[in-house]
Amino acid sequence: MTSRHHPLPDVGWEPLAGFWAGAAAGELRLPRCGCGGFRWYPRDRCRDCGAAPYEWVRTSGRGTLFSWAVVRRALYEPFATLVPYATGLVALAEDSRVRIATRLVDCDVETLRIDMPVHAVFAPLSFPGVDGSVPAPFFTPTR
Repeated sequence: MTSRHHPLPDVGWEPLAGFWAGAAAGELRLPRCGCGGFRWYPRDRCRDCGAAPYEWVRTSGRGTLFSWAVVRRALYEPFATLVPYATGLVALAEDSRVRIATRLVDCDVETLRIDMPVHAVFAPLSFPGVDGSVPAPFFTPTR
């Protein structure tokens, strides 16, 4: 298999370079405007004040589970060893309007619930049959 089937993120792509640099440092970094509003997913202008400049800032990495889906049947055979697993949206503690798409790890998928406290953990993101990996944030329930 080639990486075109499951490419790793381009950590040097300018719109998300700050996110991936943060992940490599074990930090969940997001773009924030001077007015304090976060811009996730990054965009040209702030949705709160319309300004263009922003900076990448470290967040707490905490949030709550907004929504999730449990994958019980792998549609791609190399992922069969992962099932069941959950993908979800996490509402960021600093701004609940910000939703991070993620895979939930180190948890029993049957115990997931709306508004469950979660936090970011960092691990290599890799795909079967693709060389290399990229440090990436995943989320796990806060105990």
